[in-house]
Amino acid sequence: MSATKLDDKTLLWMYRTMLTIRRFEEQARREADAGKLRGMHSAVGQEAVPTGVCVHLRDGDYIFGTHRSHHHCIAKGLDIKLMMAELLGKATGTNKGKGGTMHIADIEKGMLGANGIVGSNIPVATGAALRAQVQGTDLVSVVFFGDGAANQGVLHESMNLAGIWKLPIIFVCENNRYAQSTPFEYAVAGESVADRAAGYDMPGIAVNGMSVLDVYEVAGEAVRRARAGDGPTLIEAMTYRYMGHFGADNPLMYRTEDEEDEFKARDCNRQLKGYLMENAIATEAELDAMDEEVLEEVAEATRFANDSPFPDPSELTTDVYVSYR
Repeated sequence: MSATKLDDKTLLWMYRTMLTIRRFEEQARREADAGKLRGMHSAVGQEAVPTGVCVHLRDGDYIFGTHRSHHHCIAKGLDIKLMMAELLGKATGTNKGKGGTMHIADIEKGMLGANGIVGSNIPVATGAALRAQVQGTDLVSVVFFGDGAANQGVLHESMNLAGIWKLPIIFVCENNRYAQSTPFEYAVAGESVADRAAGYDMPGIAVNGMSVLDVYEVAGEAVRRARAGDGPTLIEAMTYRYMGHFGADNPLMYRTEDEEDEFKARDCNRQLKGYLMENAIATEAELDAMDEEVLEEVAEATRFANDSPFPDPSELTTDVYVSYR
């Protein structure tokens, strides 16, 4: 791993962010197992990808997520108290409890929405990039999607337009190897998503998505290109989800324990912790203390969510339409 152009503050921010994602996801899974939310898709194991990308972004930059998007939200700076409340369908949630686990959004933070429809945010993110270009800003649009969305026609249409118009967008494929239970080798011709970028006049880069430092370097160049008006980039981050597609899914029905152990041995959080200690950026005691702080923050978010009220029934008919004046 390399950490060129990275200062200690940034490294520690990335470690804390990945810890927060991990602990939040673990607690969300416990809340789901207790029957408090449904359809929970965990991103445990994939923390390095959005962290290594979003560290380069400003609040005004846009990101778009998937049905598995808690880690994107946290990396972009959303409040985990409001997120947990949203997961539990509470009125204090980011979207008043109406979006739930798969439709979190926070416009002020530039998170313009997760979405349960595979690939649906790709053209929206492309439109946001076009808006930034037309308005003459240097804002960047980033859309995350999985290998399962890589074969959606709308991705290819969007990459074509982005390539023609040199739009400031970064397409980030989180290749966690399985579209639900379908291995990507079976479903992706040529066994590479990144290679497809050549057909759309943009760089296509495959990166070790289990290393936040590797993702940081690749994403930094992609963001620089987008801000400078040099056009889009396609990043394929090779990562792994430790849990099943969703709570009731048993991943050992379609993959092996040996494969799981291989990826867990390269755990992104553990890798960065080791790097921080080896380079005397923080001691193990300091990093363990940070973990305890994060655990308490997640516990407080959970208490807040559980203590919050459900929306009033009258809220059913609000926020259905947007009023343009």
